[in-house]
Amino acid sequence: MSRMEQGQGPQPLVVLCGPTAAGKTALALQLAERYPFEVISADSRQVYRGMDIGTAKATPEERARVPHHLIDVIDPDQTFSAADFCRQARDCIDRIFASGRLPLVVGGTGLYIRALTEGLIDAPAGDPALRRQFHALEAEGGAGTLHRRLQQVDPAMAERLPEGDLVRIVRALEVFTLAGRPLSALQREHAFGERPFRVLRFGVSLERDELYLRIDQRAQQMVEQGLLEEVRGLLDRGYEPTLKALQTIGYREAVEHLQGRIALAEALELIRRDTRRYAKRQLTWFRKENSIIWVDSRREFARIQALIDYFYAP
Repeated sequence: MSRMEQGQGPQPLVVLCGPTAAGKTALALQLAERYPFEVISADSRQVYRGMDIGTAKATPEERARVPHHLIDVIDPDQTFSAADFCRQARDCIDRIFASGRLPLVVGGTGLYIRALTEGLIDAPAGDPALRRQFHALEAEGGAGTLHRRLQQVDPAMAERLPEGDLVRIVRALEVFTLAGRPLSALQREHAFGERPFRVLRFGVSLERDELYLRIDQRAQQMVEQGLLEEVRGLLDRGYEPTLKALQTIGYREAVEHLQGRIALAEALELIRRDTRRYAKRQLTWFRKENSIIWVDSRREFARIQALIDYFYAP
């Protein structure tokens, strides 16, 4: 594996990505039986301590079999950005290589993976007050007001964004206001930047009906494994139910039920519905990445192994 050696170009990095419940963890464990992998979790919720069941973290037994990194990093009332992930993930990668082992990035948070493998755009940080001003302009001027403004300052970005995508439109206007340059121009420059890794990307996926069935089964299992007790424990420790971490799928529905606003059956159905919708958004994100090799890990393990062997070959 001479390509692993320092000083011989970008470090090699294998990534397993894809929608929730597709089998990424199972594949990672299977691969770790054949390669000296250590897992780096690329999941924006698994960084929270005390949020185990609802985020489908690898079990203690699974983590005993294969070292996992970037799990249980912060408390639920703390913040963790894509930049934080990149910094800590790169530190992990360096330590893993230094120990003679290999990093395996596993997760479904596309922004984390893109930031790690392609770098972050040098754009201003968010400005909540400025964003509120833009949203007020949209409310005052009516639908499409901000999109028309974006057409004036960043026509390339306006062409890519529908007028209803206020989150991205506001971000583009925010960047232009703070940086004095169009976001589309910053993105073009970033595309020619140096890449820190040589990456082999696998997308783990299933037929949609089977994926949705697994999502439904996982939601039921989470409740049976103690999701409600986990959330009750977080609330008892003083964490506010309005925290961003507790407003994510599974946790917000559990909070609603524990506070008496919805029945358990309704909470479970909402978890299933919202997780299916989230999986669809994940697939939309990842399918825009042309470099991803899509695999069915249950039927194509030999192919996956052959591609990894070739990737690491001298």
